[in-house]
Amino acid sequence: MVGSIVNIGDEWEKFLSHFDWVDTLIFFGFVLFMFIVRSVIIYALHKAEEKSERFRNRLGPALKSITNWVTTYGIIVFLLVYFADAGWMFGSIFSIGKVDVSFFLILLAVLIISFANRTSKVITQFLLPNVYDRYQLDRGLRFTFNRIFHYIIMVFAILISFTTVGIDMSALTVFAGVLGVGIGFGMQNIASNFISGLIILFERPIKVGDRVIINDVIGDIEKINMRATIIRTLDNERIIMPNSYFLEEEVVNRSYGDPRLRLVIPIGVAYGSDVEQVREVLLEAAQEEYEASETVLMQPPPYVNFTGFGNSSLDFELFIWISNPEYVIQIKSNLNFRIYHLLNENNIEIPFPQRDLHVRSIDQKLISSYLDHKND
Repeated sequence: MVGSIVNIGDEWEKFLSHFDWVDTLIFFGFVLFMFIVRSVIIYALHKAEEKSERFRNRLGPALKSITNWVTTYGIIVFLLVYFADAGWMFGSIFSIGKVDVSFFLILLAVLIISFANRTSKVITQFLLPNVYDRYQLDRGLRFTFNRIFHYIIMVFAILISFTTVGIDMSALTVFAGVLGVGIGFGMQNIASNFISGLIILFERPIKVGDRVIINDVIGDIEKINMRATIIRTLDNERIIMPNSYFLEEEVVNRSYGDPRLRLVIPIGVAYGSDVEQVREVLLEAAQEEYEASETVLMQPPPYVNFTGFGNSSLDFELFIWISNPEYVIQIKSNLNFRIYHLLNENNIEIPFPQRDLHVRSIDQKLISSYLDHKND
């Protein structure tokens, strides 16, 4: 163990002895120049986006991505070309088995992985959406395909980078065994959430864009990561839930299968009201909301349910269907406004609890007796 540490120290001394600090300063000067140029271009693109919405939505993001590409790989290519004859570039930094790992090999592996990552992002952001639009895939299925495509690209990139460095992939079997033991003991939770994430992506009990109810909190699935799912609540807060939760606990998914949802609007009217007129008023409110909103459906038709006789009111419920569960709160509020105005127009009273106080008459003789006793 001590001998290997000494060998690594000797290799680092040889590595640093080949360094030309003047060339290093020139390189960092070039890096600084590239970042200055990048900042100027990004600033110009921001100004152009402020003037044109079309440029901001389409051409702007693509040009920013290209600018970042040119900056990153321009620096790497300059590094490889400028220091092509430098001894430290190909000198051994450390060894893995019989493989001497140099700075060049590390840089090449990083280049392969970063290139694969950027390529995956460009394809999923600019090329695959055209395919999705052609086949009219929903938002959740698009996200699933994007994640699977990204994982496949990155796995291949990592394997190729290991092979390029010279690491024998068969030697990783020992590492895989150690990793398996680690997963079995110390990484159970992480492994469980990762596997749950894969099951969610393929089985799709939930998908991006679904409206769910978790612990009485309503939110929309925003992103499904390897370990956790991001949920955006109606208050624009983010809930980070482990993926395993969606397979182990009860989750209400309003968008699963059929996105249509039935709303129930309760209403009470005073005793003595014309119940047939109440039904007509409630159906009229549903018709008005249907004409004003694209979300309200007439099939199945609205229905008025006379639930019974309450303590202070005749109780009704208006059943109405909507096509998008994201508009539940808005539609309920609109219907309550309409129902209130229509009831007032038709002189139908909305009751409220009342308590009557009855005072019993008191015998005059008892009062006189009480006063006489008090005076004594």
